[in-house]
Amino acid sequence: MAKKPSDAWRSGCPLNASVEMLGDRWSLLILRDMMLRGYLSFKQFLKSDEGIATNILASRLRKLEKYGIISARPDPSDGRKVVYLLTRKGIDLAPVLTEMVLWASGHEETGNQALVQLMKKDKHQFLVSIRKRWEDGIAQVRKHGEIVKIKPGRK
Repeated sequence: MAKKPSDAWRSGCPLNASVEMLGDRWSLLILRDMMLRGYLSFKQFLKSDEGIATNILASRLRKLEKYGIISARPDPSDGRKVVYLLTRKGIDLAPVLTEMVLWASGHEETGNQALVQLMKKDKHQFLVSIRKRWEDGIAQVRKHGEIVKIKPGRK
């Protein structure tokens, strides 16, 4: 599918488009939680250590969905709830987030050194494992006592 220029951006600069889609900390932390922790639900995102407010979380999830980075689907175990899944466009951000983690850990005192060391040891294999979990449909929920896999969004 051919890409078309968007009138939504302030300029035609690719970095500007990236910043407008992802330029706030909450969007990046939501993506982190989806990629690394396997979070799927609004409730799970609320439990993140950073303490996102419900209105901000709802806004960022809508924004990420609008840009095709995540998709929202009914939860098979409870149709009143929604699960959020990374799309292909979303999982393609894994190398970007990995580089951001490595950059920050190289210049600042940060926690989660086990993750940093795993990334440093074999970044390629780390990214392969992230993509494989996504491709395998890591999004699993219980429906009537059975585990149901939800295939990731393919936008």
